Amino acid sequence: MSASLRPVKIFRPAAVTALAAGLLAGTVAPGAAAADSRTTVPNAAAGQDRPELQKAIQAFVDAGFAGVQVRVNDERGEWVGSAGVRRLGSPAKPPTNGLFRLGSSTKPFTATLVLQLVAEGRIKLDAPVADYLPQDRLDRRITARMLLQHTSGVYNYTGELDPDGTFVPGLIAPGRDLVEKRLRSYRQEDLVRFAFSKPARFEPGTGWSYSNTNYTLAQLLIEKVTGRSYAEEMRRRILRPLGLKHTVPPSTRTGIPGPHARGYYRYEDAGQWKVVDVTRQNPTYLGAAGGMISTSEDLHRFFSALNSGKLLPAKLLTEMRRPHPKSGALGYGLGVSVQDLGPNCGTVLHHNGNALAGYASIMYSTPDGKKTLTGSITMGDAAIEPSQAYVKPHEKLLEEVFCGGQGAS
Repeated sequence: MSASLRPVKIFRPAAVTALAAGLLAGTVAPGAAAADSRTTVPNAAAGQDRPELQKAIQAFVDAGFAGVQVRVNDERGEWVGSAGVRRLGSPAKPPTNGLFRLGSSTKPFTATLVLQLVAEGRIKLDAPVADYLPQDRLDRRITARMLLQHTSGVYNYTGELDPDGTFVPGLIAPGRDLVEKRLRSYRQEDLVRFAFSKPARFEPGTGWSYSNTNYTLAQLLIEKVTGRSYAEEMRRRILRPLGLKHTVPPSTRTGIPGPHARGYYRYEDAGQWKVVDVTRQNPTYLGAAGGMISTSEDLHRFFSALNSGKLLPAKLLTEMRRPHPKSGALGYGLGVSVQDLGPNCGTVLHHNGNALAGYASIMYSTPDGKKTLTGSITMGDAAIEPSQAYVKPHEKLLEEVFCGGQGAS
């Protein structure tokens, strides 16, 4: 294990709780299903017969999720599998080559873009962002490092937790508001303006708090420095060089352009529980913080390339993997989390995510990029709390992939 990683040593139960938070943190909201598939994705290979992995992903369905698709790349080769249903009311399984919404698994892509600009000397990691991005009310003490590491103190436009743990909605509130606003377009400047209208959580650099606004500012920073859109920079610097043909940067397009499983949102409205197909969503609400679409294969290629040193100089990769002490069990660095799963398991890097509603993504890698776990989970109509129902099957899947089924002890 590289000494530069300085992983947070946790696994159970604290580790899994933190990792579940990493999966489901960062957003609040929406989408319905695209009828036409404009992008053709090659069928994924069936891979080896690994019943322990199939059993592990089936556990998500048994816990109440609609479907799951997973890809494992390790010393035994590649395995792909799915469980559950592609859509409610149909017996077809989710496509193992399907596209899905990444949510906050977008953040490592964004952080990599910023750090590439740092490597080129176009951005200084610890210089005021205001030097590059004049914005009303942007505190001059905030640096690019603080944005990527969530230490800026800037209010989270997707919602915050009060000191007593009460959730305070952002621009989109859970429930009916989410359903009604999920197709709206948002300008990134307007998201920032909303966040700046709220009190900062703390003085820049003095605390840690997950805020999607940090990555919205990072998007604006990338666009200001390069003179190109975030989407074009993503294609130029990462997607095309790595051959990620099925990864889609955020745009105003509400559908998923290829084979996919549908995601659903269960909510209470006027005393009645309702279930809505939220596959269609407008990615501009999350943008560089969580608006990308991809496949498990593309996520594997990206995260393996990143961790094997193909996208960043070694010095900046080390910076990326250095957890901020105040991020606690999440072990958050610059757009990635670093965690030691225990003596039988080793260290993993990850950033999971959830879209506005309906979809969750998983993305893990060993430090050398040789073993990865990527995939997607879709919500259905079961009466579950996803962040709680996710914990046990998630723990078991990590054990099977990274611990050989032995657990952390």
